[in-house]
Amino acid sequence: MERVLLGHGSGGKLMHQLISEFFAPEFHLGALADAAVVEFGCEGQRLAFTTDSYVVSPLFFPGGNIGELAINGTVNDLSMVGSKPLYITTGFIIEEGFALNDLRRVIASMAKAAEKAGVRIVAGDTKVVDKGKGDGLFINTSGIGIVPQGRDLGPHRIMEGDKVIISGPIGSHGIAVMAERNGLAFDPPVISDTAALNGLVEEMFGASGSIRMMRDPTRGGVATTLKEIVLEAPYCISINEQFLPVPEGVRGACELLGLDPLYVANEGILIVIAPPEDAGRLIETMKEHPLGPGSAVIGEVCCAESRDHGRVLLKTTIGGTRIIDMLTGEHLPRIC
Repeated sequence: MERVLLGHGSGGKLMHQLISEFFAPEFHLGALADAAVVEFGCEGQRLAFTTDSYVVSPLFFPGGNIGELAINGTVNDLSMVGSKPLYITTGFIIEEGFALNDLRRVIASMAKAAEKAGVRIVAGDTKVVDKGKGDGLFINTSGIGIVPQGRDLGPHRIMEGDKVIISGPIGSHGIAVMAERNGLAFDPPVISDTAALNGLVEEMFGASGSIRMMRDPTRGGVATTLKEIVLEAPYCISINEQFLPVPEGVRGACELLGLDPLYVANEGILIVIAPPEDAGRLIETMKEHPLGPGSAVIGEVCCAESRDHGRVLLKTTIGGTRIIDMLTGEHLPRIC
Protein backbone atom coordinates (compact mmCIF):
# COMPACT_ATOMS: atom_id res chain seq x y z
CA MET A 1 0.00 0.00 0.00
CA GLU A 2 1.36 3.41 -0.96
CA ARG A 3 1.71 5.88 1.89
CA VAL A 4 2.56 9.54 2.40
CA LEU A 5 6.30 10.18 2.66
CA LEU A 6 8.14 13.02 4.37
CA GLY A 7 9.18 14.14 0.89
CA HIS A 8 5.54 14.85 0.03
CA GLY A 9 5.87 17.97 2.18
CA SER A 10 9.19 19.15 0.78
CA GLY A 11 7.82 21.65 -1.72
CA GLY A 12 9.41 19.65 -4.53
CA LYS A 13 8.42 17.06 -7.10
CA LEU A 14 6.69 14.65 -4.70
CA MET A 15 4.56 17.42 -3.21
CA HIS A 16 3.51 18.61 -6.65
CA GLN A 17 2.55 15.07 -7.62
CA LEU A 18 0.50 14.72 -4.44
CA ILE A 19 -1.36 17.97 -5.08
CA SER A 20 -1.96 17.34 -8.79
CA GLU A 21 -3.13 13.74 -8.31
CA PHE A 22 -5.17 14.03 -5.12
CA PHE A 23 -6.18 17.58 -4.19
CA ALA A 24 -6.44 19.50 -7.47
CA PRO A 25 -8.92 17.12 -9.20
CA GLU A 26 -11.24 16.81 -6.21
CA PHE A 27 -11.23 20.51 -5.36
CA HIS A 28 -11.32 21.62 -9.04
CA LEU A 29 -8.21 23.74 -8.57
CA GLY A 30 -6.70 25.62 -11.49
CA ALA A 31 -3.38 27.46 -11.28
CA LEU A 32 -1.65 26.80 -7.97
CA ALA A 33 -0.27 30.16 -6.89
CA ASP A 34 0.71 31.45 -3.45
CA ALA A 35 -2.84 32.72 -2.93
CA ALA A 36 -6.17 32.63 -4.72
CA VAL A 37 -7.55 35.81 -6.28
CA VAL A 38 -11.36 35.90 -6.42
CA GLU A 39 -13.85 38.56 -7.43
CA PHE A 40 -16.38 39.80 -4.90
CA GLY A 41 -18.98 42.53 -4.83
CA CYS A 42 -20.52 44.05 -7.91
CA GLU A 43 -17.76 46.41 -9.04
CA GLY A 44 -15.05 43.96 -10.03
CA GLN A 45 -13.26 44.17 -6.72
CA ARG A 46 -10.82 41.34 -6.08
CA LEU A 47 -9.89 39.58 -2.88
CA ALA A 48 -6.73 37.56 -2.28
CA PHE A 49 -7.00 34.65 0.12
CA THR A 50 -4.36 32.23 1.43
CA THR A 51 -3.82 29.63 4.13
CA ASP A 52 -0.70 27.91 5.43
CA SER A 53 0.49 25.71 8.30
CA TYR A 54 3.81 25.97 10.11
CA VAL A 55 5.58 22.98 11.64
CA VAL A 56 9.17 24.24 11.79
CA SER A 57 11.62 22.41 14.04
CA PRO A 58 13.11 23.83 16.19
CA LEU A 59 10.50 26.43 17.09
CA PHE A 60 13.17 29.05 17.84
CA PHE A 61 16.07 29.58 15.43
CA PRO A 62 18.65 32.30 14.65
CA GLY A 63 16.71 35.27 13.33
CA GLY A 64 13.18 34.24 14.30
CA ASN A 65 10.70 31.68 15.55
CA ILE A 66 7.61 29.82 14.37
CA GLY A 67 5.30 32.72 15.31
CA GLU A 68 6.80 35.54 13.28
CA LEU A 69 7.53 33.05 10.49
CA ALA A 70 3.80 32.28 10.31
CA ILE A 71 2.83 35.95 10.07
CA ASN A 72 5.56 36.85 7.58
CA GLY A 73 4.86 33.82 5.41
CA THR A 74 1.16 34.61 5.19
CA VAL A 75 1.80 38.28 4.38
CA ASN A 76 4.23 37.22 1.66
CA ASP A 77 1.85 34.74 0.05
CA LEU A 78 -0.75 37.50 -0.23
CA SER A 79 1.83 39.94 -1.56
CA MET A 80 3.01 37.60 -4.32
CA VAL A 81 -0.34 37.90 -6.11
CA GLY A 82 -0.18 41.70 -5.92
CA SER A 83 -2.56 42.19 -3.02
CA LYS A 84 -2.28 44.49 -0.03
CA PRO A 85 -2.48 42.17 3.02
CA LEU A 86 -5.04 43.24 5.61
CA TYR A 87 -6.22 40.55 8.00
CA ILE A 88 -4.93 37.27 9.41
CA THR A 89 -6.50 34.50 11.45
CA THR A 90 -4.39 31.99 13.33
CA GLY A 91 -4.92 28.55 14.86
CA PHE A 92 -2.70 26.87 17.44
CA ILE A 93 -2.29 23.13 17.99
CA ILE A 94 -0.42 22.88 21.30
CA GLU A 95 1.02 19.72 22.79
CA GLU A 96 0.26 19.04 26.45
CA GLY A 97 3.25 20.10 28.55
CA PHE A 98 4.38 22.87 26.24
CA ALA A 99 6.10 25.64 28.23
CA LEU A 100 3.81 28.63 28.76
CA ASN A 101 6.78 31.01 28.65
CA ASP A 102 7.61 29.73 25.16
CA LEU A 103 3.99 30.14 24.10
CA ARG A 104 4.05 33.70 25.40
CA ARG A 105 7.23 34.41 23.38
CA VAL A 106 5.68 33.05 20.21
CA ILE A 107 2.47 35.03 20.61
CA ALA A 108 4.36 38.24 21.36
CA SER A 109 6.52 37.78 18.27
CA MET A 110 3.40 37.27 16.13
CA ALA A 111 1.85 40.48 17.44
CA LYS A 112 5.06 42.38 16.76
CA ALA A 113 5.42 40.93 13.24
CA ALA A 114 1.80 41.77 12.39
CA GLU A 115 2.22 45.34 13.61
CA LYS A 116 5.42 45.75 11.60
CA ALA A 117 3.75 44.40 8.45
CA GLY A 118 0.66 46.59 8.93
CA VAL A 119 -1.82 43.71 9.22
CA ARG A 120 -4.31 42.77 11.94
CA ILE A 121 -4.77 39.41 13.61
CA VAL A 122 -8.56 39.30 13.92
CA ALA A 123 -9.55 35.77 14.96
CA GLY A 124 -8.15 32.38 15.86
CA ASP A 125 -8.54 28.98 17.46
CA THR A 126 -6.66 26.93 20.06
CA LYS A 127 -6.50 23.16 20.47
CA VAL A 128 -4.45 21.09 22.95
CA VAL A 129 -3.46 17.51 22.09
CA ASP A 130 -2.09 14.71 24.27
CA LYS A 131 1.59 14.71 25.10
CA GLY A 132 3.51 13.04 22.31
CA LYS A 133 0.85 13.84 19.67
CA GLY A 134 1.81 17.36 18.60
CA ASP A 135 5.59 17.89 18.73
CA GLY A 136 5.30 21.06 20.76
CA LEU A 137 3.43 23.57 18.65
CA PHE A 138 1.92 23.79 15.18
CA ILE A 139 0.42 27.03 13.83
CA ASN A 140 -2.07 27.51 11.00
CA THR A 141 -2.75 30.92 9.47
CA SER A 142 -5.14 32.31 6.91
CA GLY A 143 -4.95 35.76 5.40
CA ILE A 144 -6.92 38.08 3.16
CA GLY A 145 -5.95 41.14 1.18
CA ILE A 146 -7.31 43.46 -1.48
CA VAL A 147 -5.91 43.40 -5.02
CA PRO A 148 -5.79 46.95 -6.44
CA GLN A 149 -7.33 47.59 -9.84
CA GLY A 150 -5.01 46.93 -12.75
CA ARG A 151 -2.80 44.34 -11.08
CA ASP A 152 -2.78 41.03 -12.91
CA LEU A 153 0.12 38.73 -12.12
CA GLY A 154 0.87 35.22 -13.27
CA PRO A 155 2.80 32.99 -15.67
CA HIS A 156 0.31 33.87 -18.44
CA ARG A 157 1.86 37.34 -18.60
CA ILE A 158 5.47 36.25 -19.12
CA MET A 159 7.13 37.18 -22.42
CA GLU A 160 10.39 36.29 -24.13
CA GLY A 161 13.19 38.59 -23.02
CA ASP A 162 11.71 39.34 -19.59
CA LYS A 163 14.27 39.65 -16.81
CA VAL A 164 14.36 37.41 -13.75
CA ILE A 165 15.20 39.43 -10.64
CA ILE A 166 15.86 38.27 -7.09
CA SER A 167 15.55 40.59 -4.10
CA GLY A 168 18.34 39.25 -1.93
CA PRO A 169 20.75 36.48 -0.87
CA ILE A 170 19.51 32.89 -1.02
CA GLY A 171 19.52 29.95 1.37
CA SER A 172 19.75 31.70 4.73
CA HIS A 173 16.53 30.43 6.31
CA GLY A 174 16.99 26.74 5.57
CA ILE A 175 20.62 26.71 6.74
CA ALA A 176 19.80 28.69 9.91
CA VAL A 177 17.06 26.23 10.91
CA MET A 178 19.16 23.19 10.04
CA ALA A 179 22.16 24.49 12.00
CA GLU A 180 20.08 25.19 15.11
CA ARG A 181 18.42 21.78 14.88
CA ASN A 182 21.74 19.94 14.70
CA GLY A 183 23.81 22.11 17.03
CA LEU A 184 26.07 23.38 14.27
CA ALA A 185 27.80 26.75 14.11
CA PHE A 186 29.16 28.45 11.01
CA ASP A 187 31.53 31.36 10.59
CA PRO A 188 30.18 33.76 9.56
CA PRO A 189 26.91 32.79 11.31
CA VAL A 190 23.81 32.19 9.19
CA ILE A 191 20.64 34.03 10.25
CA SER A 192 17.15 33.35 8.91
CA ASP A 193 15.93 35.98 6.45
CA THR A 194 12.28 35.76 7.61
CA ALA A 195 10.57 39.08 6.84
CA ALA A 196 7.30 40.50 5.53
CA LEU A 197 7.77 41.62 1.93
CA ASN A 198 4.61 43.68 1.40
CA GLY A 199 6.38 46.99 1.91
CA LEU A 200 8.99 46.11 -0.68
CA VAL A 201 6.31 44.91 -3.10
CA GLU A 202 4.41 48.20 -2.91
CA GLU A 203 7.61 50.12 -3.68
CA MET A 204 8.15 47.83 -6.65
CA PHE A 205 4.69 48.52 -8.05
CA GLY A 206 5.43 52.22 -7.67
CA ALA A 207 8.44 51.74 -9.94
CA SER A 208 6.80 49.48 -12.51
CA GLY A 209 3.19 48.87 -13.47
CA SER A 210 4.23 46.05 -15.79
CA ILE A 211 5.48 43.42 -13.35
CA ARG A 212 4.62 40.04 -14.87
CA MET A 213 4.62 37.86 -11.77
CA MET A 214 6.24 37.27 -8.37
CA ARG A 215 6.96 34.25 -6.20
CA ASP A 216 8.70 33.80 -2.86
CA PRO A 217 11.07 30.80 -3.07
CA THR A 218 10.32 29.03 0.21
CA ARG A 219 10.28 25.21 0.35
CA GLY A 220 12.26 23.80 -2.55
CA GLY A 221 14.23 27.03 -2.90
CA VAL A 222 14.93 29.13 -5.98
CA ALA A 223 15.34 26.12 -8.27
CA THR A 224 11.92 24.62 -7.56
CA THR A 225 10.19 28.01 -7.77
CA LEU A 226 11.66 28.76 -11.21
CA LYS A 227 10.72 25.28 -12.40
CA GLU A 228 7.13 25.84 -11.23
CA ILE A 229 7.00 29.04 -13.27
CA VAL A 230 8.18 27.54 -16.55
CA LEU A 231 5.82 24.58 -16.21
CA GLU A 232 2.96 27.09 -16.44
CA ALA A 233 4.38 29.18 -19.31
CA PRO A 234 5.52 28.22 -22.86
CA TYR A 235 9.11 29.31 -22.30
CA CYS A 236 12.32 28.34 -20.58
CA ILE A 237 14.29 30.36 -18.05
CA SER A 238 18.05 30.81 -18.21
CA ILE A 239 19.88 31.96 -15.08
CA ASN A 240 23.54 32.73 -14.54
CA GLU A 241 25.33 31.12 -11.59
CA GLN A 242 27.73 34.06 -11.48
CA PHE A 243 24.90 36.44 -10.53
CA LEU A 244 23.26 34.29 -7.83
CA PRO A 245 23.69 36.03 -4.45
CA VAL A 246 24.84 33.23 -2.11
CA PRO A 247 26.08 34.46 1.30
CA GLU A 248 29.50 33.22 2.35
CA GLY A 249 28.10 31.38 5.38
CA VAL A 250 25.45 29.62 3.29
CA ARG A 251 27.98 28.67 0.62
CA GLY A 252 30.35 27.24 3.20
CA ALA A 253 27.60 25.31 4.97
CA CYS A 254 26.32 23.86 1.70
CA GLU A 255 29.81 22.79 0.63
CA LEU A 256 30.37 21.13 4.00
CA LEU A 257 27.02 19.33 4.02
CA GLY A 258 26.73 18.51 0.32
CA LEU A 259 23.72 20.78 -0.26
CA ASP A 260 22.88 22.99 -3.23
CA PRO A 261 21.95 26.59 -2.24
CA LEU A 262 19.45 26.68 -5.12
CA TYR A 263 17.27 24.16 -3.27
CA VAL A 264 17.55 25.65 0.24
CA ALA A 265 14.48 27.42 1.64
CA ASN A 266 14.11 31.19 1.94
CA GLU A 267 11.56 33.21 3.91
CA GLY A 268 12.39 36.84 3.17
CA ILE A 269 13.18 37.20 -0.53
CA LEU A 270 11.17 37.18 -3.73
CA ILE A 271 11.63 36.44 -7.40
CA VAL A 272 10.08 38.91 -9.82
CA ILE A 273 9.80 38.67 -13.60
CA ALA A 274 9.52 42.00 -15.36
CA PRO A 275 9.96 43.53 -18.84
CA PRO A 276 13.60 44.33 -19.71
CA GLU A 277 12.83 48.04 -20.03
CA ASP A 278 11.66 48.13 -16.40
CA ALA A 279 14.44 46.02 -14.90
CA GLY A 280 16.89 48.82 -14.21
CA ARG A 281 14.29 51.02 -12.53
CA LEU A 282 13.02 48.10 -10.47
CA ILE A 283 16.49 47.16 -9.28
CA GLU A 284 17.22 50.75 -8.24
CA THR A 285 13.95 50.93 -6.27
CA MET A 286 14.46 47.54 -4.64
CA LYS A 287 18.02 48.38 -3.58
CA GLU A 288 16.76 51.45 -1.74
CA HIS A 289 14.44 49.33 0.43
CA PRO A 290 15.82 47.72 3.63
CA LEU A 291 14.88 44.26 2.31
CA GLY A 292 16.32 44.74 -1.16
CA PRO A 293 19.94 45.96 -1.12
CA GLY A 294 21.08 42.63 -2.59
CA SER A 295 18.65 42.74 -5.51
CA ALA A 296 20.04 41.55 -8.83
CA VAL A 297 19.08 40.33 -12.28
CA ILE A 298 19.93 36.63 -12.32
CA GLY A 299 18.58 35.61 -15.72
CA GLU A 300 15.92 35.97 -18.37
CA VAL A 301 12.97 34.28 -20.04
CA CYS A 302 13.93 32.60 -23.30
CA CYS A 303 12.02 31.32 -26.29
CA ALA A 304 11.91 27.58 -25.78
CA GLU A 305 12.94 25.18 -28.49
CA SER A 306 11.08 21.89 -28.31
CA ARG A 307 13.79 20.29 -26.19
CA ASP A 308 13.98 23.25 -23.78
CA HIS A 309 10.27 23.87 -23.21
CA GLY A 310 9.59 23.95 -19.48
CA ARG A 311 13.27 23.88 -18.55
CA VAL A 312 15.35 26.01 -16.22
CA LEU A 313 18.92 26.28 -17.48
CA LEU A 314 21.83 27.34 -15.30
CA LYS A 315 24.90 28.83 -16.95
CA THR A 316 27.69 27.68 -14.66
CA THR A 317 30.77 29.64 -13.65
CA ILE A 318 32.96 27.21 -15.61
CA GLY A 319 31.12 27.85 -18.85
CA GLY A 320 28.77 24.89 -19.00
CA THR A 321 24.98 24.62 -18.85
CA ARG A 322 23.12 22.62 -16.23
CA ILE A 323 19.45 21.65 -16.28
CA ILE A 324 17.70 22.63 -13.03
CA ASP A 325 14.76 20.49 -11.92
CA MET A 326 12.43 20.52 -8.94
CA LEU A 327 13.67 19.28 -5.60
CA THR A 328 13.40 15.50 -5.47
CA GLY A 329 12.75 13.86 -2.10
CA GLU A 330 13.30 15.72 1.17
CA HIS A 331 16.18 18.20 1.25
CA LEU A 332 15.76 19.83 4.67
CA PRO A 333 12.59 18.70 6.48
CA ARG A 334 10.51 20.87 8.81
CA ILE A 335 11.95 24.25 7.81
CA CYS A 336 8.66 26.17 7.73
